[in-house]
Amino acid sequence: MARFGDALTTGADLVNAAERAVLQALEQVDGPADLVCFFVSGEDPEEVTLAGTRVMELSGGAVTLGCSATGVIGGGRGVEGQGAVSVWCARLPGVELTPFWLDTMVEGDHLAVVGMREPSPNDRVGILLTNPYEFPTQAFVRETTAALGGLPLVGGMADGLRGEGSVRLFCEGEVALNGAVGVLVGGDGVLGTVVSQGCRPIGPNMTVTKAEGNLVMELAGVNAYERLESLVERLSDEDRELAEQGLHLGIAVDEYADHHEQGDFLIRSLVSADEELGALTIGDMVEVGQTVRFQVHDADTADEDLARRLAEFGAEHAVGAGLLFSGDGRGASLFPRADHDVLSVRRTLGAAPVAGFFAAGEIGPVSGANHVQGFTACLLAFAP
Repeated sequence: MARFGDALTTGADLVNAAERAVLQALEQVDGPADLVCFFVSGEDPEEVTLAGTRVMELSGGAVTLGCSATGVIGGGRGVEGQGAVSVWCARLPGVELTPFWLDTMVEGDHLAVVGMREPSPNDRVGILLTNPYEFPTQAFVRETTAALGGLPLVGGMADGLRGEGSVRLFCEGEVALNGAVGVLVGGDGVLGTVVSQGCRPIGPNMTVTKAEGNLVMELAGVNAYERLESLVERLSDEDRELAEQGLHLGIAVDEYADHHEQGDFLIRSLVSADEELGALTIGDMVEVGQTVRFQVHDADTADEDLARRLAEFGAEHAVGAGLLFSGDGRGASLFPRADHDVLSVRRTLGAAPVAGFFAAGEIGPVSGANHVQGFTACLLAFAP
């Protein structure tokens, strides 16, 4: 009995593409679907709204969840920068689905997130889609591990082909321009997550000895800019070229580990380097005492890391389907083709119905804690 289906359609008429995608996906499932997730890429935000609304109208009694994106994944393909709709549906008997909508409100001198439901003991995972332009995704996700009792969150930050103002979130027949939407998934059927950050460490591990907010001013007692300059000078020609294309800083997830190697770091972008201040600006808060290591990102490392993590997961689980959230830097700009990640999942795990989108930031657990990632592939796997 088929429990999952997926389809990806393209076309100038986005509403027509949405109709074809949802009907094709639903036809693959034996019986009515319980959950329909969908992702829409289109130039005109209003047409994206109409396409997403049409998917929800044709989904029957299923719980619906979706968002706009600059590229979508499904049907064994990845499509970027053009009109496309991806639909994934699942029949999940015995699984409890609890949709939620999140918004922000001012409390004193800070923003508070409202609308998050209290997880039940039966909940296994939360799927979360956010508008990154106005919702404090990184700060919220960082707090959820403790606030939600360790419940893993998987998903991504939505976007649109026109950037800010073109983001659309969809949930249970409603369209939201702001905030976040999601669904808690409880019961048997959810296997777990695979998160591949796809970066390779270069240089030594170092302790942050002076920092303020997202500024790193000293590494192992030396001016941070000088540390970076010295490292780059010693790199091979190949690694120096990769560093010039984009360097990252890995922050050790477990400070108490005896060794920190590839995969033991939370990857953050190196936003800028200021020679005059001697400081590095990082895409996250950094604290004195944390262990860090510079990282580079390339296609071979990303391919090998994803394949290894999928193989390790597949050795323990039989996977029937998955939702895949890939960084928007992992498409054709990194690999020869935009469908690299979805084909790797299907090839390694044997799971055909795999769909998702290219996210502006991916949400997934690393070492048991929820984080917003970059350049990663985050997979939520379901049992056959």
